[in-house]
Amino acid sequence: MSEKILENVTEEELWKEYRKTHDQKIRDTLIRQYAPLVKYVAGKISVGMPHNVDFDDLVGFGVFGLFDAIEKFDPEKHVKFKTYAVTRIRGAIFDELRSIDWVPRSVRQKTREIEDTMQHLESSLGRSVTDEEVAKAMNMSLAQYNQMVLKVRGTSILSLNDVWYAGDENDSVCIQDSIESPVSLQPETIAEKDEIRRVIAEAIRELPEKEQKVLVLYYYEDLTLKEIGKVLEVTESRISQLHTKAIMRLRSKLTNIKKGIM
Repeated sequence: MSEKILENVTEEELWKEYRKTHDQKIRDTLIRQYAPLVKYVAGKISVGMPHNVDFDDLVGFGVFGLFDAIEKFDPEKHVKFKTYAVTRIRGAIFDELRSIDWVPRSVRQKTREIEDTMQHLESSLGRSVTDEEVAKAMNMSLAQYNQMVLKVRGTSILSLNDVWYAGDENDSVCIQDSIESPVSLQPETIAEKDEIRRVIAEAIRELPEKEQKVLVLYYYEDLTLKEIGKVLEVTESRISQLHTKAIMRLRSKLTNIKKGIM
C-alpha cells in the first residue's frame, strides 16, 4: 500500500488491511501513530522508581510491548487499540524489570516483611487490618511504618501484573484486569466473571475506601499519582503511600485466598 493511499484511509480500514496482508508500510504507520503511548506509559511507571531505573530504558522495554500489541490486536473484538496497547506496553516493561531484578534485596525483604505481617494478621483476625495493627505487630511506631512503606513503594508498581492461573497457561487472569470502575464491581457483574476474577475483585472490594479509590483512579481512570492527589485533596507522597499499601494489602489477601483454594 502506497504512502499516499495510507494517508486517505481510516484507522479501521488500516487495521483490517493489516490483519489480511501484514503489510510492513501499514505496520510502520501504526507504530508512528502510537509511539507516544510508550512514553506515556513509561512516564507513569517511572514515578516512584529508584534513580537506577532510567526512563529511556523503560521506553525501550515498552516499544516491544507496542510491537506485540500491533501483531496481536483483533479489531473484531471491539476493544480500542489504545486500551489494549497500554496493557501490553505496561506488561512488557514489567517483564523486563523483573528479568533484570532491579529491586535491591534489602527493599524486597522489607516488602516481604510487611506483606507477611498483613497476611498473618488478616488470616488470624478474619478481616482487613489497620495500619496501626500492622505497625504494632512489626514493633514500629505508625510514623516508622509509614516511612518504611514510602521506601518500598517502587516494588508495588509491579505487583498488579502478577498472573493467577485458572487452569493451563492459556487460561489466566491478570490482577490488574480485575480493577474496574466502582460500578463494574457490583455483585451482579462479578457473578458473570470466572471464579478467579471474582476472587480478585472481591479482594479489591475489601480494601479500605481510599485505597480502592487510588487503584481505580490510577489503573482504570489512568490518572497520575499527582492528579489523584488533586482529586482526593492530599499530597502526591500520600497517594504514593496509599497505592503501596493497597497493593501490599491486596497481595496478602490473595495469598491467603490462594492457600485456602489449594
